Amino acid sequence: MPTTTMLDQATAVIENAWGQPIEALEVLGVRRPSEEPLLRCAMHTRAALAITDSAVTVHQDRLHALSRRGYVPDFYELDRITETAVKLRVAHAESRAYLQAIRRVVEAREAAAPEVAAPAVRLAQAAVARSGQTRHAPGAVPEPPSPAAVVGPSAPTTGPRR
Repeated sequence: MPTTTMLDQATAVIENAWGQPIEALEVLGVRRPSEEPLLRCAMHTRAALAITDSAVTVHQDRLHALSRRGYVPDFYELDRITETAVKLRVAHAESRAYLQAIRRVVEAREAAAPEVAAPAVRLAQAAVARSGQTRHAPGAVPEPPSPAAVVGPSAPTTGPRR
């Protein structure tokens, strides 16, 4: 059972945000970079993630080869095992950082265009705004609003105080 890599997760996040397959988005990001700068940013970050994802695979394979069942590593290979494990951890951390950066770009895109991102939220806000208005019977004239109270110093009812 193959596991989902961070590159697969990033691809899914980008495809869901822009609603197109990644191949089409790659072409779109190159041909019209000024129209979708956030797409271009996400695609550049995904390209960097592809490199670190490849490094993760290489380091995992090397570590599995050096620590396979029944294999006794030589003394000089212990340093290689440790070094590979450290490089694997660094590559994982970089991959997580790139994936997080892509998620932040998608969040920025959604925040910049809320009318496109969340139509259900807009409808709910409109419903709440309408619910504050009172309903009137058909043909009835609504009551005029009551005049606002005047705030200020009160006039003295009697003469000046001494």
